[in-house]
Amino acid sequence: MPFAIALSGLNAASADLGVTANNVANVNTTGFKMSRAQFAEVFAVGTQSVSSSASGSGVRLSTISQQFTQGNIDFTDNALDLAIAGEGFFVLSDNGSRSYTRAGAFGVDNQGNVVNAQGLRLQAYPFAGNGLFNTGTPQDLQLETGANPPQATTRASLGLNLPANAPVPANPVFDPLDPSSFNHTTSVTVYDSLGAAHTATTYFIKDAAANTWNTQVEIDGTSVAGATQVVFNNDGSLQSPAGGLMALGAYTPSTGAADITMSLDFGAATQFGNAFGVNSLSQDGFTTGRLTGVSVDAEGVVFARFTNGQSTSLGKLALANFVNPQGLQQLGNTSWGESFTSGDALLGEAGTASFGDIQSGALEASNVDLTAQLVQMITAQRNFQANAQMISTADTVTQTVINIR
Repeated sequence: MPFAIALSGLNAASADLGVTANNVANVNTTGFKMSRAQFAEVFAVGTQSVSSSASGSGVRLSTISQQFTQGNIDFTDNALDLAIAGEGFFVLSDNGSRSYTRAGAFGVDNQGNVVNAQGLRLQAYPFAGNGLFNTGTPQDLQLETGANPPQATTRASLGLNLPANAPVPANPVFDPLDPSSFNHTTSVTVYDSLGAAHTATTYFIKDAAANTWNTQVEIDGTSVAGATQVVFNNDGSLQSPAGGLMALGAYTPSTGAADITMSLDFGAATQFGNAFGVNSLSQDGFTTGRLTGVSVDAEGVVFARFTNGQSTSLGKLALANFVNPQGLQQLGNTSWGESFTSGDALLGEAGTASFGDIQSGALEASNVDLTAQLVQMITAQRNFQANAQMISTADTVTQTVINIR
C-alpha cells in the first residue's frame, strides 16, 4: 500500500510541476491567465467501517483551475493594441465560430478587417448613426480604406468686432479693388459639393445711420450678397439680421459642383470701441480626406480619422463575460470557448454593467507572478523528493521483511 500511495504523490507533484512550468513558460505571453493545480484526498470508501481510523489511499489531481485576475497593462504605440481594464473578453469570429480572448494585439488584414495574429476577426456593434450603435448582433470590425467624402459649406460663422466710431468711407461707390470704398474685410475658405475650396470675402462698409453697417459678400470675386445691412443696438449687441443669419445668393462653381448656397452667421458679432478685430472664423464644410489613423476610446468606440479633420465611427467593440469564467474551454493561442460549465456568453459594451473599460495603445500582460511560481516550483520539487523517499523507505522495509528467517 505505501508504494501506491507514494506513487500517487509522485504523480501529483509531477502534475503540479507541469502546471507551474506552463505558467513560467508563459510569463511574457500577452493576455495569458495562470493556472493552479488543485488536489484531493483519495479514500477507499466502503473498505472500512464508519468508525475506522484507517489512512487514506493517496492523492489525485482534482482540477486545474484558471485564475482570471487582472494582468498589468503595458503601453505601446499601436492604436490597435487593446487592453481591458476590468472584466470581460474580446469577441473573435472564425467564419461565425466565436472564441474569446484577453490578448488585444490586433492588426488589419488585406480586406480591412481587424484581426489577431491567427486571423480571427474582432467583433463590434455596427454604427447606426446619430451616435447610436446596433447592439443586437456584433459584426466583423472593418476599417474604411477609401476617402472620406467632402461636405459643401452651408453656414459660416463670423465672430468679429466692428469699431463703433468708424467713419463713412470716402468713396460712396463700393469697389472691392478700392480700399477707400469700404472700412474692413475678412475672408473664410468654403467648400463646394466636390470638396473644392473657394474664398468667401465679406466687406464691411459703415453706413451714415448710427450703429449700421452695409456688407458686400463675394465668393471667388463673384458677388453673392450686396448692400445687406447689419445693425447693432446702442449697447453694441447685434440687432439684425434676425437670429444673426444672413442668407447669401447661390454661387455656381466652375468645378461642376452643385451651387453653393450658404448663410453668414453674425450671432457673435459686436460693435465696441474703436478697433476692428476677428475673434473667430468657422464654417461647416470640408474637403475630401484620406485615412490617417484609427483610435479607440474607453467605451470601445472605434474612430477612423481623416486628413480633413473629420472622424467616422466604425463601430463599438463587443465584450463578453461569463457566469463562471473558470469553466471556459481553453482553445490555445490565449483564447477560450464557452462550455456548459462556463454558461452562455453575456455580450455587452465596455464601461457598462460588469464590463471594464478599453485602453487603446496598451496590452494586458500575463498575470503570472514569477516569484510565486518559483517558490511553488521548489515546493513541488520537495514534494516529489519526499514521495520518492517514501518509496525508497517502503522498499527498505519490504526488503527487511523478506530477509527475515
